[in-house]
Amino acid sequence: MTIDPISTIAAYPLIYEEPHYRGARRCVTLARIETRSGVVGWGESISQIPEAALATAVIIDRGLAATLVGEDARDVTRLWSQMCRHAYWYGVEGIAGFAISALDMALWDLAGHLAGRPVTALIGDIGRRRVPAMGSVIFDMLDLDATLEEFRFMRDAGYPILKAGWGMTSEAMFGQDAARDDVYLRAVRDLIGPDLGLVVDVPGAQRLWDLKTAMRRLKDWEPHGLRWVEQPLHPAELENHRILRAHTTTPVGTGEDEWSPESYGHVLRAGAADVIQIDPGRCLGLTGALRVIREIESAGVNYSMHSWSSALNTAASLALLSVSDHGDTLDFKPHESPMQHDLVTDPWELVDGHLELRERPGLGVTVEPSQLERFRLS
Repeated sequence: MTIDPISTIAAYPLIYEEPHYRGARRCVTLARIETRSGVVGWGESISQIPEAALATAVIIDRGLAATLVGEDARDVTRLWSQMCRHAYWYGVEGIAGFAISALDMALWDLAGHLAGRPVTALIGDIGRRRVPAMGSVIFDMLDLDATLEEFRFMRDAGYPILKAGWGMTSEAMFGQDAARDDVYLRAVRDLIGPDLGLVVDVPGAQRLWDLKTAMRRLKDWEPHGLRWVEQPLHPAELENHRILRAHTTTPVGTGEDEWSPESYGHVLRAGAADVIQIDPGRCLGLTGALRVIREIESAGVNYSMHSWSSALNTAASLALLSVSDHGDTLDFKPHESPMQHDLVTDPWELVDGHLELRERPGLGVTVEPSQLERFRLS
């Protein structure tokens, strides 16, 4: 078989105004990989803030790119290991984790284009052709009517699972005020009815709760029938997560802050969660995520894709949900947004409450090059 070696790699740090966060500026960093014959693959990291996006681009352009140029792009798993070995001294978490995630995603996209097959066929899908979408928004803890309007919109749009979390300001976050939280949850459940799935995301990384508070709050919330509560405690408090699970009937979720198969392994061995959140734009790409999924299957729990950035991340997340019956759902922004609708020519659209996997080569979305300059972070 003729090899079409990688010839060029480029990073694109992007910044945009997120309509789901009232125009807050957020970042992603894209990676573009091209072969000698001109075949291209794209990947993404959810680098989130400007300095992280710029630093990720440096790691890609001045470090990892040199380890990939001249290589056979179809040998993705070997190249993933090669990147991880290269980054051993500064570690494969943090900024390097973002860089490896974007490049690995681009390698899978490129391998699919070279083979003329969708990524799902390359990573071993189980025949799942569509996935229930979880409409995901930010709570406005100072305006209940505005929050209810968001839930009404998602309900009417047909989302089978609805999620909200955090808050529009650090002074008014979900989880800070027990009485206010209960008012919101009662109003939301009354609005959406008893049958739709409801997920709430507590800013556990901000250490809002200790274990006793979390146990009390989840017990109080049992009448609301939550599908799960995401990150009720700081992600490092694995033993407290395990104790919390043992004292509540409400499932516990965590994982979006993890970086690698090794760190996810700590979560799973601790018995810290019923639902593991995975983000391929952070946890070393599809290759890293696939290793985590196999551990999740062995642990007998489920996973959900934390996909709240670009259409590339959505594509990768859908592919990863196609490989296991332990996959549940994925976050999806219910309103149009720049990284979902402007960055690509073929954005994902909700169909009967689901996102449908595509049979196109690669990840199944097409980056619009003109948008790279529009959103470029310099």
